[in-house]
Amino acid sequence: MNGQLRFGIITLQQLPWKREIQRWRLIEALGFDSVWVADHFVNYIQPNAPWFEAWTLLAALATHTRHIRIGTLVTSVPLRNPAVLARQALTVDHISDGRLELGLGAGASGKMDPTYSMTGIEDWAPPERVARFREVVEIVDQCLRSRITTYDGRYYHLEETAMAPGPLQKPRPPITIGAMGSSMLKIAARYADTWNSFGAEWGASPDVVLKNTQQRTEILDKYCTEIGRDPKTLRRSLLIFGSEAETVFSSEESFQEVVSRYQRIGITEFIFFYPHTDDQIPAFKRIAQHLIPKLKASGRPN
Repeated sequence: MNGQLRFGIITLQQLPWKREIQRWRLIEALGFDSVWVADHFVNYIQPNAPWFEAWTLLAALATHTRHIRIGTLVTSVPLRNPAVLARQALTVDHISDGRLELGLGAGASGKMDPTYSMTGIEDWAPPERVARFREVVEIVDQCLRSRITTYDGRYYHLEETAMAPGPLQKPRPPITIGAMGSSMLKIAARYADTWNSFGAEWGASPDVVLKNTQQRTEILDKYCTEIGRDPKTLRRSLLIFGSEAETVFSSEESFQEVVSRYQRIGITEFIFFYPHTDDQIPAFKRIAQHLIPKLKASGRPN
């Protein structure tokens, strides 16, 4: 199952509401497998620019789509209590009629993200951030699988937390974990249905992204084997980032080159930013309508 190619689009939620609806409806009409929003309090690059809250927007957009999978890439766990997040997830799963992909991530540090100073929430040190993330994933997983959850962790404590109704998807909505470093990859190996990465920072070359991504897939294989999990059951997903994100929809050749490069190292889900410029929209439509079906049918990198 995890070898089948999937293609998704992430939209940055800075557009007026009605235009965002139009954009999501176009993405669904073009046949993409999934559509995502980014879970940040503000846009890191332009903190004063327009920006809508991810889970509120996701619930609303669920009512304007019918078939496409929807999700947050990825939910920043410092922003939410894990039991509340589980409640949000089961609610959106019902609103979307069972189409939720639940993305989870540890969140960026305050060196990059102004959220902490803007909201007053704590900017955890890296070891605490990873340790808290593990507990959050465990809690969300248990809450979505069970009607009653009790949890006694180092950072989070739940006592007979009731979750009703349960989510439509059984045993729970699939979880995507965003992970880059070794400790986070170990959590992904144990809990994720899909692992997602963006390879490297925005200015990195495609060669660096490819090398980093391949190394991470090999680490995931190792961790899966250590816990007795078949590595093939963990889907590998890549957010196309940096220079590749800016040019991937410039032509069908560019798109196919990017997909083939990462498909060769085991990536089976590709998530792209919505086209950066309007002049890429015609190629974007051609790629979705003609090239992607061919790539899915062949199932092999060219």
